[in-house]
Parts: sequence; C-alpha cells; structure tokens
Amino acid sequence: MRKNPSLRIYALAYLAFLYAPIMLLPLFAFNDSRVIAFPLQGFTTNWFAEMWADKTLFIAFRNSLTIAVSAAVFSTILGIFAARASTRYKFPGKPGILGLIMLPMVLPEMIVSMALLVVLIAIGVPLSLFTIILGHVLICTPFAVAILTSAFQSLDRSLEEAAYDLGETPASTFRLIILPLVMPGIISSLLISFTISLDEFIIAYFLGGNQTVLSVYIFGQFRFPAKVPAVMALGTILVCISIVLLTIAEYFRRRGIAKSGGKDTGGFL
Repeated sequence: MRKNPSLRIYALAYLAFLYAPIMLLPLFAFNDSRVIAFPLQGFTTNWFAEMWADKTLFIAFRNSLTIAVSAAVFSTILGIFAARASTRYKFPGKPGILGLIMLPMVLPEMIVSMALLVVLIAIGVPLSLFTIILGHVLICTPFAVAILTSAFQSLDRSLEEAAYDLGETPASTFRLIILPLVMPGIISSLLISFTISLDEFIIAYFLGGNQTVLSVYIFGQFRFPAKVPAVMALGTILVCISIVLLTIAEYFRRRGIAKSGGKDTGGFL
C-alpha cells in the first residue's frame, strides 16, 4: 500500500499552525526591543529582570499557586471517589451521574463562569480566591476522573479479593493495596489539574473579585505596550513549566499502565 504524502503534509502544516505562535514567545522575550515585530533587534535578558522586579506579579503568582494546588488536591480526591465508584460498583442512574460529572469538560467555560457567578451572588458568597478554587475544582474534576478511571480499570481485582481472604478490611485494602497501585494515576491527575488551573483565565476573571491572579494579571498587562516584552518573558517561563509538568504527568500515566500490565493506547504526549 502506497503512503499518501498529503496526509503527512497536512499533519506538518497543522502542527506548525498550532505551535508556531508558542515558538514566537522566546524569540520576543529575548529580543532587545519593546516593539513586538520583526526584524529582531538583538539579544537581551532585560525583560526577565523587569518581570522579576514586578511585585504585583509575585502576588498574582502566589494567589494562582494557592488556587492551583488547592484545585488539584480537591479535584483529585473527588476524582478518586468517582473513579472508584464507576469501576467497582453498580448503582441506579450510574451512566447519568457520570455524564453529569464529565459535563464541565464539554461545556463552554463562559457559560459555566456566568452560571457560577449568578449562583454565588444569589446565595451571598463574596468573590474571592475561594470562589475561584470552587470553579477550578468543577473544571478540573472531569479530567481527574478520566485519568483515574483508566488507572482503576487496569487494576487486577484478584489482588483485592486476596487481601480480603487474608483478613484485611475494605478500608485497609483500599489504603494498602489499591492506592499504591493507582498512585501513578493520582500523581498524573494532580499535575494535569494543577496545570489546567494555573492556565485557566475565564473562571478566574469572573469569580476573582478584586483578587489578582496570574492569568488575569497577564491579560491586564497587554493594555500597556511597554509591558508586553516582560509578559512575553513570563509566558516563556509558563510554557516551559507546563511542558515539564505535562511530561512528568505522562510519564507517571504510562508507568501506571505498565505497572498494571495494561496496554498503552495513547495519552497527553
């Protein structure tokens, strides 16, 4: 069977269209000009120094770090419960309940943000970092469930049954046998949820009130042309962090599948 070169050309063109804008970030981050345009003027690290000296940026980063860690932990805990229930037990309305859990993955974030804003205002909850965490947990939980469901499905149920035969309780079996086996999936879920929360903008913008978070801070800086090179420097660092976190998450995901004897059918990377 002859290979069709048009498919390869299409794939290369698609990848170039997708990643070329990201490749421009480091170019302009090290460009010795405040104007984001070609030709490049020279090499400089001044924009990284300017970014490092911005105190507001560090406040925004601290807030975003608090939100991302909290959202990753809570969404992963909820994901463990949902994935365990979906793979181990049968109960009425199971497909519908799982569908509702996964619904935020496909709903437009604008709709989710506006709905949360209306509900929070109606019940009198002030907008703060806590409300952003609530929104991010809602968005991140479906991703955690998807990752952890794969981890729980690959478990050998005979190991659990053997633990019962040896006198372990369901709680101790879950803690001593099941959790260590799905730990790569848990780590992958934490890292993916952390990355999603750190990069998320719409919910943070709607539910943040007067709190400064990193994504909203970056959006605000684009109103000032003189600040754009420093934002490019910040974007370069964030892209590198995201790539590292996703690579680690994918490593643990594949390690978990290999550990359980499953077959890898694809992943994040």
